[in-house]
Amino acid sequence: MPNIFEISSEYIDELVALQPMAATYLGIAGHNDQWNDTSPAGVEADRAFYAEYLGRISALDDSQERWELHGRKVLKQDIEMKIARIDAGEPYRDLNNIASPVQDLRDVFDMMPQATDADWLDVVARLNTLQDPIQGYIDTLNVGRSRGLVAARRQVAACIDQCATHVGPDSYFNTLVDTARRCGASAETLALLSEAAEAAKASYAILGTYLQDEYLADAAESDAVGPDRYKTASYSFLLTHLDFEETYRWGWDEVISLRNRMVEVAKRIDPALSFEEVVELLETDPRFVAQSPEEFLEIMKATQADALEKLSGTHFDVPSQIEHVDVKLAPPGGALGAYYTGPSEDFSRNGCVWYSQPGMTVFPLSDEISTAYHEGFPGHHLQAGMQVCLGDSLTRAHRLAIWYSGYGEGWALYAEQFMFEEGFMDAPHHEFGMLMGQIMRACRVAIDIGMHLGLDIPQDAPFHPGESWTFETAVELAETYALLAPDYAVSEVTRYLGWPGQAISYKVGQKAILDIRQEARQKDWFTPKEFHARVVGSGPVGLDYLREIVLG
Repeated sequence: MPNIFEISSEYIDELVALQPMAATYLGIAGHNDQWNDTSPAGVEADRAFYAEYLGRISALDDSQERWELHGRKVLKQDIEMKIARIDAGEPYRDLNNIASPVQDLRDVFDMMPQATDADWLDVVARLNTLQDPIQGYIDTLNVGRSRGLVAARRQVAACIDQCATHVGPDSYFNTLVDTARRCGASAETLALLSEAAEAAKASYAILGTYLQDEYLADAAESDAVGPDRYKTASYSFLLTHLDFEETYRWGWDEVISLRNRMVEVAKRIDPALSFEEVVELLETDPRFVAQSPEEFLEIMKATQADALEKLSGTHFDVPSQIEHVDVKLAPPGGALGAYYTGPSEDFSRNGCVWYSQPGMTVFPLSDEISTAYHEGFPGHHLQAGMQVCLGDSLTRAHRLAIWYSGYGEGWALYAEQFMFEEGFMDAPHHEFGMLMGQIMRACRVAIDIGMHLGLDIPQDAPFHPGESWTFETAVELAETYALLAPDYAVSEVTRYLGWPGQAISYKVGQKAILDIRQEARQKDWFTPKEFHARVVGSGPVGLDYLREIVLG
């Protein structure tokens, strides 16, 4: 009788054959010239695959072995969530500004190997056939339209703009020939790549035209998804049930508390300046900014190296395979901000922190130090990299293909606070930047729950008390309290509306981990290092299960 480790390995082998884009994201070779079937038939094939493996897990004999039971529970829960998502019709309206096929079909190229001519020929093959997954995706969206399952107009408009970027002079596809040339690709390959890049742009033009001329007219007017969809969506990110009104109130309390702390810290930066003047100082003064993209990247790389050197062996045991993280600027055309992509299964591809900041020439640093800890060490890179290393305890599917935002983003936000606690951000401008990151996540709780559930702003709030939410009000909160630039604020609020429930996972996850730590301090085994080992060693799990694992 097979065990869950064997079933999990077979699951990954079949998954990457069925979904070749997943193979690329996971760093598994042999599928980089192929595309997922994004058509309605592909959706049904995915469901049948998940159902088969759910049945196989349910048929396993009883076991008392800890990691066997852990692997079964985690994979079974993940598959059940995937089936429920399909049954709810979500693939048929899967269109938003940050996490939908519109982005995935472009982003997958960032993960493809580029070392050899053979690698670049895989890129050529995908570029030349991009019209296939785009047409399949259009067919799936059309099924959604026929069933009344459609995305909101705001999300459609954002995706139309992204398609225009992919087609225009700033397109990522226009950079490929120069990149391949720097990698030593042959003249023949460069010629093929040039033609293929134009084919890819033409494919995105087809998608953009479809969204503009056909889909937009059927799009939903309301941004809010309502209580039922929001409850399901938020649970999928957290795997815990929330009292939304209580969480909404807590989010506002956090906004107010963090703002008060920011005002205090601003006075320490320069007591002669107003709060607004301190913010401007941090955004413009040469002491607090990088003057070029190159300087910015070097500072971020140095921040990662310093964190690793000082943390490894003290608060964390860092495997040698993840002692380096790449830092890069992201291609244009996506949502703004920073994000992380994990290492490949064999570690031939490093984890990477990406910064999406198109058009910027000066880079304020006050909040980027905490972001570096969030995305790299000891945040996502430590957690996600460690996850790939845990082959003795976690199944292959758990190590490579399972992720919950409440756990992962909660850990990354916890990492920011932990680094502050350890004195890594004791300079006032760094503390102010850390608080900027924290208050942005608190604003997400207020905006995400408030807008999707139609809750009024509290009467005692210092911001538009008692008013109903509008998109403009949410952007104003992001600008004035989270201190986001106007274009970033618009991108962020659009993201929350198109990806319901995900935005709250950062702050809710952080609170859960802090609450577990507080309880763990009463245990005989507690040390910060042991606590971190138990959290990271669990792999991505739901917040309820994480508490059970850590506290025993």
